[in-house]
Amino acid sequence: MVASMRTAGGGASLQVRAPRLAIGSELGSSIAVNGCCLTTTVNRDHDLSFDLLEETLTRTNLGALRSGSRVNLERALAANSRLGGHFVQGHVDTTARVIEFSASGADHRLEVELPPAFARYAAAKGSVALNGVSLTIAELRAESFVVWIIPLTFRETNFATLQPNGLLNVEFDILAKYVERMLPGI
Repeated sequence: MVASMRTAGGGASLQVRAPRLAIGSELGSSIAVNGCCLTTTVNRDHDLSFDLLEETLTRTNLGALRSGSRVNLERALAANSRLGGHFVQGHVDTTARVIEFSASGADHRLEVELPPAFARYAAAKGSVALNGVSLTIAELRAESFVVWIIPLTFRETNFATLQPNGLLNVEFDILAKYVERMLPGI
C-alpha cells in the first residue's frame, strides 16, 4: 500500500508500506511496483522508498498513485530461481485503459484496450503483464484483448480496485520484441 507520493521537479518520491518485502531488501534492490521495475532508495520501518523519473511518470500509471492506493509488489527474480511464469522484466511499455471488468462465477473477465503501436506484440494465448501480473491473452480483438483473472489473483493483487477507463501498466512479451529486432522487415 502507498504510504506517500511526493512530486518534485519532473519526478517524484514514492514510499510503499511493504513489511514482507522490506525484510531482506537492501538499498539498490529491484522491486516491481505495479509491474514497473524500481530501485529501492530507502528501507526503513517496513517502508520502501523509490525515486521516480519523469519518464516513469509519463509511461506508467504510477503518477496517479496516492496515499492508501493498493499496489502490486514483486521482488526481482534471482538468477538461481525457478522460472514459473512468462518472460516479463518490469519494463512497462505503455498504459492501457480498462474497457470492462466483470465477475463471471468465481473468476473475472478483464477487457483492456490494445494500443495500436503495440498491437503486433499481442497474440492469442500469448503473455502480457498488467500492473506486473503476468497473464495469458484469452481473446484477441482488433482494438482490445481479454484476460481472465482467477480468484487467487483477484485476492492477492490490486485488481479488485479496477474500474472502467482506469489505466493499467502494460508490458508485452519481450521475446516478440527480440524476434522483431533480429528479423528486420517483419
